[in-house]
Amino acid sequence: MTISQNPTFDTFQGLFNEAEFVYRHLGSNETKQADLLSKIGYKDMASFINDTVPEPVRLHKDLDLPLAMSEHAALAKLRAMADNITVNKSYIGQGYSPVRMPAVIQRNVLENPGWYTAYTPYQAEIAQGRLEALLNFQQVCIDLTGLEMAGASLLDEATAAAEAMAMSKRVSKSKSTQFFVDDRVYPQTLDVINTRAKYFGWEVVVGDFETAKSGDYFGALFQYVGVEGDVKDLTDVIAAVKKNKTYVSVVSDIMSLVLLKSPADMGADVALGSTQRFGIPMGFGGPHAAYFAFSDKAKRSAPGRIIGVSKDSQGNTALRMALQTREQHIRREKANSNICTSQVLLANLAGMYAVYHGPGGVKRIATRIHAFATAFANVITEANDSSLSVVHDQFFDTVVIDCGSEKLATQIFANADNVGYNLWRLDDNKLGVAFSEISDQHDFTVLTQLFVSKSHDLPETASLSLDSAHLRTDDILTHPVFNSHHTEHEMLRYLKSLEDKDLAMNRSMISLGSCTMKLNATSEMLPITWPEFANVHPFAPRDQVTGYIAMIDSLQDQLKAITGFDDVSMQPNSGASGEYAGLLAIRRYHESLGETDRDVCLIPMSAHGTNPATAMMMGMKVVVVKTDENGNVDIEDLTAKCEEHSEHLGALMITYPSTHGVFEEGIRHICDLIHKHGGQVYMDGANMNAQVGMMQPADVGADVLHMNLHKTFCIPHGGGGPGMGPIGMKAHLAPFMANHTLSPVHNAQKDCSAVSAAPYGSASILPISWMYIAMMGRDGLLKATELALLNANYVAAQLKDHYPVLYAGKNGRVAHECIIDIRPLKDETGISESDIAKRLMDYGFHSPTMSFPVSGTLMIEPTESESKEELDRFISALKSIKAEAMKAKAGEDNWTLEDNPLVNAPHTASMITSSEWTHPYSRDVAAFPLPYVRAHKFWPSVARIDDAYGDKNLMCSCPSIENYL
Repeated sequence: MTISQNPTFDTFQGLFNEAEFVYRHLGSNETKQADLLSKIGYKDMASFINDTVPEPVRLHKDLDLPLAMSEHAALAKLRAMADNITVNKSYIGQGYSPVRMPAVIQRNVLENPGWYTAYTPYQAEIAQGRLEALLNFQQVCIDLTGLEMAGASLLDEATAAAEAMAMSKRVSKSKSTQFFVDDRVYPQTLDVINTRAKYFGWEVVVGDFETAKSGDYFGALFQYVGVEGDVKDLTDVIAAVKKNKTYVSVVSDIMSLVLLKSPADMGADVALGSTQRFGIPMGFGGPHAAYFAFSDKAKRSAPGRIIGVSKDSQGNTALRMALQTREQHIRREKANSNICTSQVLLANLAGMYAVYHGPGGVKRIATRIHAFATAFANVITEANDSSLSVVHDQFFDTVVIDCGSEKLATQIFANADNVGYNLWRLDDNKLGVAFSEISDQHDFTVLTQLFVSKSHDLPETASLSLDSAHLRTDDILTHPVFNSHHTEHEMLRYLKSLEDKDLAMNRSMISLGSCTMKLNATSEMLPITWPEFANVHPFAPRDQVTGYIAMIDSLQDQLKAITGFDDVSMQPNSGASGEYAGLLAIRRYHESLGETDRDVCLIPMSAHGTNPATAMMMGMKVVVVKTDENGNVDIEDLTAKCEEHSEHLGALMITYPSTHGVFEEGIRHICDLIHKHGGQVYMDGANMNAQVGMMQPADVGADVLHMNLHKTFCIPHGGGGPGMGPIGMKAHLAPFMANHTLSPVHNAQKDCSAVSAAPYGSASILPISWMYIAMMGRDGLLKATELALLNANYVAAQLKDHYPVLYAGKNGRVAHECIIDIRPLKDETGISESDIAKRLMDYGFHSPTMSFPVSGTLMIEPTESESKEELDRFISALKSIKAEAMKAKAGEDNWTLEDNPLVNAPHTASMITSSEWTHPYSRDVAAFPLPYVRAHKFWPSVARIDDAYGDKNLMCSCPSIENYL
């Protein structure tokens, strides 16, 4: 589509312009694309693609997808699906509760691209807002659990429990291989624990407190509050099991901890759970941020990220991600976990819920929930109906009622459904009623009438039925941040102040190689807050969610058409979870053939750190395969490793295009070689933005592939999550996809346990990817891939004379990303890739991916969504930085290698306006190095952060407010 200043339209097709979104998504129109092509020596896109994408992998046919739909048409089609979702009032419980997200938080965080388009805060100087929000989240978790430290979120409650099991084995001094699980745990949690334990070689023992006390376990996990809502003091049983060197974790309802004695007070080593109840919609299962709190002595063994307090070069308080040496990209198969994406956006929402409500507000909400449950239980007890009885006398929010007969239970359950209420059917005779933040007087009247045939009004006096021994006596949320922002004006301004400290996609390009930071269009985002997608319980009756299932099935069909696979599992709720689910399907497949000893996983040296970490978690032996000087898999070494491990070869994990940003010519041969030796090919989909419409992973020989919906398919990164990592599978692997104990997944075998808490992972964000694919359509998706490849090659061509481009294909072309080598510059001047990353902040840009997959490099991925003008600004910045380095080396204008704009970067406003300026370069050069910067200046809020200080003086709770003044 060439843009004309005076267009003429002579057809209705042109007037309707159904493909308009395609050209909204692409950064360059055909005229600009022609300019880009000419700059790298091509007359047309076809010849460029022929030189870039190897002929043996090309698809050479159209995807089996419809043509592009307009934004309003796609929204209307999705609206029709949503209209087939019944949003009953949910009283199901089981770990998911209706909530009210404060409108000021919904509008200014969840729906604000300043929050949802940001990247993981590895460049801390331009992420201080998110880091402060995450520190608030950690403080909430510390306060409510009573433990010394907390992380910045995990994926969901069930996987957090599985992480606690693995951590217990790392920390416990017991030699046992048995892990105890309280029989009061949620079924979905036990399901995921069983999956993880099997491939670690551990036995899961499920039982009551006496079983816990009498056994020898390396770890134990207790539920608080129990699955049936019962509250039990765990102090004695925890003390008993700890005498046997057992490491103890407690899964705790975050809202109940506002009232109940803390896990730390009962002796727990770890406390974990979901923070969904703090203002996060149920969303048919997610996304929700899990919390994970632990003792200080266990900090190096804990999974996930920790936000810590440090200092910047000016001595000011500054925040950063602490102890990064624990993470999978550094430790690889020795990492504590394979966690890459966490749930940062959701953790921010939950933390802000506590900030907005404050200690008084959350206590009012928690007390109201319990008082509702108490009043309801009193009605049942006082009804003098011998057929009804309240099962537990100590509960928080859930009242379990024995109806005395299957007939009565069935009648009440059906009557509730008829009037718009979902109850929990425990068994033939028992029903559960789980009260929530949104329970009201009308609900109480309806529910009481359903059970006792007479409506009751809510009593005037709110009473608690919990024994005083169960209640906490210490203060919570005492930090000023939780006591300062309770009016909407105050909250609005606080949120804005944090947003202004962060560089996100609404300000400039974020060119992170492998992380694919592309446009997250507004029309894609709108449906996630529709009540039909946001407010549905994951275990709601299937006849109420036909529209949800239709949307998920439609997205599966879209992904199958794009990848060529026979089936897709939507359960994995991150890329790392997708890796795990993919290897799990492979291991289960081998087991079905009686080949349980196929446990060797070949992984190229260039692979993501999550790959070897995931293989280790699957009980596999990691064997590293060399790469050649061009960044490709060393076929000779791969052949030798295949022959050496032929009898035990389980899988190859390979990224395509490679992590070095190159289309490997020999990918079909590689897949054939693995299959010849009895293995399966797992393809990492991190670089799939170079594939869509151009090739199909299944066609070139992959057996399973995970798809990062938060990369290729436009779910925003959210500052470090949420993500989704569904897997595509060939037909022979499809039966071994993850199932779910409470909500069976179509096509999965009954005995295939889960990898995530909910059957469809983070279902409420799936409409984002559905909308993207529908609006781009068959041809638009191919155009996006072509432009992503073109933009990357344009950047590489413009920079190659200033920074060596490390890898390229046989025609000198890169794929969708390029790696520039900073090591020669560092050898010549001492200026490092880190100095360049920090100096880019002064130019208004986030750094490309630093020192991955090769130390001392920057990996650049511009994506298809960036305009030529934005690419040129970024290129100019990198050229200018090179010139600055050479000026410092030459000593021009008294610049030195010890005192120059790069080593002192980034420069804050306070540094620039300081009365003292001792540097040989001017304030203007420091702050406004190129003309465009002055018009669009972004000021980093802190100067360069001292990482070593933060790790040596680790603090992960909120410092005194004076530290920020």
